[in-house]
Amino acid sequence: MRDDTDEALMLRYRHGEVRAFEVLLTRHRRPIYNFILRFVLDRAQAEDLLQETFLRVIKGSESYERQAKFTTWLYTIARNLCVDASRRAKHRRADSLDAPLDAEDGSATLLDRVADQKGTVDRQVIGKQLGERIQCAVDKLVEEQREVFVLREVMDLPFKEIAVIVGCPENTVKSRMRYALEKLREALEEYRDLAQAAQ
Repeated sequence: MRDDTDEALMLRYRHGEVRAFEVLLTRHRRPIYNFILRFVLDRAQAEDLLQETFLRVIKGSESYERQAKFTTWLYTIARNLCVDASRRAKHRRADSLDAPLDAEDGSATLLDRVADQKGTVDRQVIGKQLGERIQCAVDKLVEEQREVFVLREVMDLPFKEIAVIVGCPENTVKSRMRYALEKLREALEEYRDLAQAAQ
């Protein structure tokens, strides 16, 4: 069963095989949590939304049709819950950049992507400053651009799948990504020397 595709597992679960859902949960829990956390920036809320996402999968299993990739359907559910939560929220709290991307196993942080932990103390300090600046710049992106940036750069999804998840044409997704990258480039212009020093 572990070698089955997501779509096959979902159909098996739909036909009453509870173990198929357990495999799906094990397979996708961590990446969906990481996606939600990057979107809502609050661990407790991310955990709640993760649970709600998989509850929606359970509730939607009866009507699930193998028309699109399971991951597209799953990320669409998670994204819609995040958008709803974001609309309800009055204030958002930014997590520390050196908090693990996955709170459960203390895995790599966003800062780890910028700073080499084996480098010198100077490189680590420069990397931390740059990493904090990157996180701040990403947080300031408009929501439409930030979600595309996170889906593409953090979750590594193809533009075609992102287009389905956010419900707009692929060219619009690419345009949002281009604007996000331009804004990030502008925001980080003064850190170009720091970035080169951190290499």
